[in-house]
Amino acid sequence: MKTMTYLSFLLAVFFLVTGSSFAQDSTKTKMEHKHKMEMGKDMHHEMKMEGEMKSHKGMKMDSSKSKEQSIVRKGKIDLQAIDKNKDGKVYQDTMDWNVISDEPGKCPICEMTLKEVTINEAKYNLYKNGFEVKDY
Repeated sequence: MKTMTYLSFLLAVFFLVTGSSFAQDSTKTKMEHKHKMEMGKDMHHEMKMEGEMKSHKGMKMDSSKSKEQSIVRKGKIDLQAIDKNKDGKVYQDTMDWNVISDEPGKCPICEMTLKEVTINEAKYNLYKNGFEVKDY
């Protein structure tokens, strides 16, 4: 009977030890897998960037892209200069307030349609959202 108890005790210890080591290996494997996935994402992004750079060599710049990017205003915003047709109105994005144009269009950042507003409304929106506006 004493041998049977001793054998049961050894089996219980064996299962506890092996069970905990398998649990640790499982966690380690998950962590390694997660790390590999993260590395894979980063590497894929880098590879994609290299591919994009290679495909653009020797190509002319698309002027519509630079025009879209130019409506994203930085620094002190000059609303009078943006209002080229001098009608007192501009088109402004209601999500990205610094995206302003004198023509209807879409925001190159969020793809929302620009809303027609007066110069004073645009100025108020910019001030309210922390942007600097050139005073006259």
